[in-house]
Amino acid sequence: MTKRHTKFPIIAFDADDTLWRNEDIFMSAQSEFIDLLSPYHDEEFIRSHLGSVQIRNLTHFGYGIKGFTLSMIETAIELTEGRVTGTEVHSIIELARRMLDAPIALIPGVKEVLKKLQRDHKLMIITKGDLLDQESKVARSGLADFFDVIEVVSDKTTATYQKILERQNIAITDFLMIGNSLKSDVLPLLDIGATAIHVPYHTTWAHEEVTDAELLEYSKLVTLERISLLPDWLSNNK
Repeated sequence: MTKRHTKFPIIAFDADDTLWRNEDIFMSAQSEFIDLLSPYHDEEFIRSHLGSVQIRNLTHFGYGIKGFTLSMIETAIELTEGRVTGTEVHSIIELARRMLDAPIALIPGVKEVLKKLQRDHKLMIITKGDLLDQESKVARSGLADFFDVIEVVSDKTTATYQKILERQNIAITDFLMIGNSLKSDVLPLLDIGATAIHVPYHTTWAHEEVTDAELLEYSKLVTLERISLLPDWLSNNK
């Protein structure tokens, strides 16, 4: 990639809950699923068991709605001891379809920020999840034309980022990552000496949470309360 005359010629963004809202869709679906199984168990037990099944299945089904759906079906089978009905399974599948068809709700300020940054930076999306679902969301978001590169990965680790930087011929010092997840979007980049900015979302999946003790070693952690503050931060860190 050709460098531009700026400190961070290449800026990458996470997609879900950084560019558009996503976790809210999962939380709403989870509530519907809990209501469906409420005749069998209480809310907290269903929620806890579903969370455990999701984590257990990540290595098999990965992140995203399809993996979440399979985990809901498996949870329903386990918590009903096999008594879940075909109608109830069909309800779970219909719930998944509604999740996949949910309209894209951009985070406030995103489009304005991308318009500003596009003039002086090459922009990327680095997102994890199901390829078909993520590609669909990028297309439906109306943001695709802002980005030079879109990378959909199965997980976000230091090795993942290193491979992307190598494949795209990007120097670590030229690269900036923006995302809402400390665990996936920020800390792996800091671990390899790159720069990353945390822009929190109002809710975070428990699997993505990081403890205060884990953050103590990251003295260079940068947090912006909202994405609209990014252009000013870049102006002050040329």
